[in-house]
Amino acid sequence: MGVIRVYRVANGYWARVLVRDPDGRTRTMGRRAASRAAAERALKEAFRDRVDFHAGTDITAETRVRELAEKWFVSLEAQSPSTRQRYRDRVDKQILPALGELRLRELSIGTVDRFLKTVTKHHGAAMAKMTRSVLSGMCGLAARHDAMDRNPVRDAHVITQPRKAAPKSLSVKEVRQLRALMTYDNKAVDRDLPEFVSFMLASGLRIGEASAVTWSAVDLDAGTVEVRGTVIRLTGQGLLLMPTTKSTAGLRTLALPSWCVRMLRNRAERRGPGTIDDDPVFPAPKGGLRDPSNTQADLKDSLEWCGLPWVTSHVFRKTTATLLDGAGLSARSIADQLGHAQPSITQNVYMGRKIASTEAAGVLEQFG
Repeated sequence: MGVIRVYRVANGYWARVLVRDPDGRTRTMGRRAASRAAAERALKEAFRDRVDFHAGTDITAETRVRELAEKWFVSLEAQSPSTRQRYRDRVDKQILPALGELRLRELSIGTVDRFLKTVTKHHGAAMAKMTRSVLSGMCGLAARHDAMDRNPVRDAHVITQPRKAAPKSLSVKEVRQLRALMTYDNKAVDRDLPEFVSFMLASGLRIGEASAVTWSAVDLDAGTVEVRGTVIRLTGQGLLLMPTTKSTAGLRTLALPSWCVRMLRNRAERRGPGTIDDDPVFPAPKGGLRDPSNTQADLKDSLEWCGLPWVTSHVFRKTTATLLDGAGLSARSIADQLGHAQPSITQNVYMGRKIASTEAAGVLEQFG
């Protein structure tokens, strides 16, 4: 749009301007109104609508951040439900309360930078990094629709996290002591944690994966377990058993050490009447799917009782990986055991082939 010129006419005012459309041609636009200000306002509104029409999009510089967030969220259909839930939480809890009513033309680099620093201050670097990722995705969508001339998140201050300490793990002696101690914790026994923890150590499964194992996935004769999915909690839907894992490498078959097979065989013999193959091997104390979040809290209580307050369910996975690494298994074999697509993740963070190496089961015999 060029300079608006307003002329007095017989029945009011005529506002006129030259505009250059997206096709490169210059055209004249005009609007009539009773007053000078009304004529200018009508012309600007007509120009705004004209830009929207030619651009073929409903995302413009005047779109509010809350509207952009909804349009961006619709584009995430290919993401896993758990990822969508985490992104939704960041939108609802961090982005919309602080930026929701701003228009995209007001979302400057400085505004974004101050917002992310505030999130870092009040919620920590990890939360701020995820929030930054979500906001960057939203602004990227706006930029692709020419509603923003750049993605302001890219030029905002980079969020850094403190260097992580070396992965901690339990020794074989500590694992044996922990397994024994938990059987003396009445709360842990009531919550069915001793055997659940033993199974996690024998397999290296994530807590959601272990919660999702059903009897149909266990082959006691072959001594294997199929990892077919994970348990997650979604807002408004409750607990769900998803037939997917964190990555495609997570769908795998694991050989179990003999002591774990014996434990599962004894557990199978204790199954009550009416139990079917699709029931979870480790259900919640009151039946049904085990909630990973609640189980984490229960584990924390028991581990503090056992004198190991620093241990988490992730330490069990690191313990499994460390033992296998010490036994000389390759990074690829350990990655297959843990369900990592890239061995580098296993090496960097934790120290598939769809069927993991049977050597792992032999090494894990030591936990028995």
